[in-house]
Amino acid sequence: MRKATISRKTNETAIEVTLDLDGTGKSDIQTGVGFFDHMLDQLAKHSLIDMTIRAKGDLHIDDHHTVEDTGIAIGQAIAAAVGDKKGIRRYGHFALAMDDAQVACALDISARPFLICDLPFPTAKIGSFDTELVREFFQALATHGGITLHIDRRHGLNSHHIAEAAFKAVAKSLRMAVEKDPRNDALPSTKGAL
Repeated sequence: MRKATISRKTNETAIEVTLDLDGTGKSDIQTGVGFFDHMLDQLAKHSLIDMTIRAKGDLHIDDHHTVEDTGIAIGQAIAAAVGDKKGIRRYGHFALAMDDAQVACALDISARPFLICDLPFPTAKIGSFDTELVREFFQALATHGGITLHIDRRHGLNSHHIAEAAFKAVAKSLRMAVEKDPRNDALPSTKGAL
């Protein structure tokens, strides 16, 4: 059973994430940040990872703590659900086109967190959502999920399309990386440890 539930409570946020790596992409997400909920729905749908997320944060200040802490909790849940990593594909990559935008992702579930996020946005906001929070989310996800994560915008004119292409590209790459490899049930490393 590759499932996990993470509860995270700070003075700024209270977050609970439950996910199932072997799901069908069902999502039930409520963070109080509309655009972010839309992006997390895309993450679940295209990764085929079922996600239930409840987040209450200090939105009267801004969305930053809620977005970042949700990324932390999702990363921790992925790491817990993957477990010892035996039998997973480990690597994932995807180039995703969405209208004017194309975003490529490559990742390694390696326990060596690192983020390269070359994702410039033409606007500072998408509606009321700060575009700089896209990077903050992926930084938290990579750090707490133990993921080497590279995200690169190849094209893009519309900030909404760029952000959505990024979340979908990461989702498709995650799907590939966490899937069980039908040819190998061992740890996918010559070191014998990840």
